[in-house]
Amino acid sequence: MIKAKKSLGQNFLIDRDILEKITKIKSIKDKNILEIGPGTGNLTSFILKHNPKKFFVIEKDNELATNLENLFNDKLTIINKDILEIDETSLYHEKFIVYGNLPYNISTEILIKWITNLKKDFWFENLILLFQKEVADRIIAKFNTSDYGRITILANWKLSIEKICDVGPTSFSPRPKINSTLLLFTPKKNFYKIRDTKNLEKITKIFFNHRRKMLKKPFNQLFRGNEGILNKLNIDLNLRPQNLNLETYYMLTREYEDLNG
Repeated sequence: MIKAKKSLGQNFLIDRDILEKITKIKSIKDKNILEIGPGTGNLTSFILKHNPKKFFVIEKDNELATNLENLFNDKLTIINKDILEIDETSLYHEKFIVYGNLPYNISTEILIKWITNLKKDFWFENLILLFQKEVADRIIAKFNTSDYGRITILANWKLSIEKICDVGPTSFSPRPKINSTLLLFTPKKNFYKIRDTKNLEKITKIFFNHRRKMLKKPFNQLFRGNEGILNKLNIDLNLRPQNLNLETYYMLTREYEDLNG
């Protein structure tokens, strides 16, 4: 019997109703599928029932990768590597629908990696991902709330995000101590044009470094007190980072890029 490894943040999804619900969010017949962290293959089995075109799975755990090979033989391509070390755009020449019960300990890191590596053409049609609920709450947070922050701004830049449902601890083995949330990500056709994602990362990092403090210090650090930008974007420096909406951060990034060539 395969045991989950706490060091890899493994909690295997076992709830058949949730597994079936996940595979019905999008039509996947004749679609290219990429599953991250398939574990013992529970979701994998449900996906295969829908007859995907090409099916890739990425599993870091050697024991689980061997087990998947024994279970599914030639029905899918198993990549026994760390997801953080893989260039997803090189896996296949067509777009994927991506599924993932992401390890709690690196879920944010995975999502930020994908966001920062997005080029003009998206390598996926959708992302259907399970997160720890408190992480999902930050991803879909509204401005003027305590959950609103860097991951909200980065994730919502090029992606529309929809909450599908919460998933309780009893749906997993071993049972985690917290709830999870299933999110659907869809690429936006229109999004604010920024030359380099690293600039958006830098802006949000500096502003949210001291999220309880007023905007004056981070603004001056980045823009040297440029009043023209304040007036143009109608920013009150007495506000705090969570009080600026998404678009303001994207516009600030463009202003920063213009100032710094």
